[in-house]
Amino acid sequence: MVIVETLIKNVNILNPNEEIQTLCNVLIEDKHIKQISRKKVSTKNNVKTIDGQDNYLMPGFIDCHAHIMANGFHKEENMANPLALHFYNAIKHGKQTVDAGVTTIKDCGPADIGVKIAQKKGLFIAPKMEISVTPLVSTGGHFDLFLPSGFDMEIVYPGFPKGRCDGPLEVLKKTREIKRAGADFIKVMASGGVLTTNTSPDYPQFNVEELKTIVEEAHVNDLKVSAHCHSLKGINNCVDAGFDSIEHGTFIDKKTSHKMAENNVKLVPTMLVHDFLYHSGFPAWDNYAAEKTAKLKEIVKVHKENISVAYEEGVDLLMGTDSGVIAHGHNLEELIHLTDIGMSNDEAIASGTINAAEFIGKKDSLGSVSENKIADLILVNGNPLDDVSILADNDNILKVIQNGCLVKNI
Repeated sequence: MVIVETLIKNVNILNPNEEIQTLCNVLIEDKHIKQISRKKVSTKNNVKTIDGQDNYLMPGFIDCHAHIMANGFHKEENMANPLALHFYNAIKHGKQTVDAGVTTIKDCGPADIGVKIAQKKGLFIAPKMEISVTPLVSTGGHFDLFLPSGFDMEIVYPGFPKGRCDGPLEVLKKTREIKRAGADFIKVMASGGVLTTNTSPDYPQFNVEELKTIVEEAHVNDLKVSAHCHSLKGINNCVDAGFDSIEHGTFIDKKTSHKMAENNVKLVPTMLVHDFLYHSGFPAWDNYAAEKTAKLKEIVKVHKENISVAYEEGVDLLMGTDSGVIAHGHNLEELIHLTDIGMSNDEAIASGTINAAEFIGKKDSLGSVSENKIADLILVNGNPLDDVSILADNDNILKVIQNGCLVKNI
């Protein structure tokens, strides 16, 4: 068996929560980091060498809330486009995401097991994926794609279950179906949302009995459960039911933040998506643009202030962007929003690296530039601890290495 070696010379290693290691050499053997040293490293004759030129080597980022196949979630596109196009979208989106410095995502739908396998086999360049396949939705709730016209826009094909369910027995069966479809975690729509008409982000979805049923079944199978949830009542319901993370968390308050921190429930605030959507708007042909904009206005008004309260109360925040609702490739702009609410640059970076790796159960293999870990790395022009906005400019992500292979090279 031929061992492939790559030597990255003359780099400063930046791991969150650690002192920067200056002028290091990093030897990668196949897909693992074999050695880190300030001294000369012994290599084979056929070693590939990368001169880091005194730039900063960091772990590849983990986006804890993305939709690699999505292109805005416009129901009209579901009506018009052939099914295959949704899969081909993932090719472009995957490269855009990797080029932004993200080497792993938690995909919150609708990437399925086939997309995950294709990435794993190297059929296209994309981040590694932890998938939820499709979210659990209540009838008439967020992401119930049944239109006022009576047409159902939910995409279904063999191996891809419908997400709509109501009552303890149905949610139990649906959780099992989604696990059977290859999900790594369960996603639940636990409040209304912006993109679905006739739902309000203020209102919870699913009752506590339904939510507990989902959590119990998922946890028995060692699957975490994440809730799309803006609603304060919905967040409390999910914490009481034993959820592992809340996505968005718009209307969270101090009391609920304290309860989340006590119960070790993570928060993925996705501040970028609401700010981005609010300022870029919706397509002119979107018949529901006015309703969506009105809901966004209420979210943007309070979101950052409430997330700041959650941070001050000790809630663990993880980096997630909701990319797919907005254009792909802007992922690390979320770090700026995280520092806006009070996180240090180091804490923001940790939320998308070592802390995210721990949440998805990959702390031993991902999340830091460390010997024996998988070589998912980015080489950055400048020190993000001095200015985290460096990472938001994709031109500053000079190189991306995934499983020891160079997948972006400026």
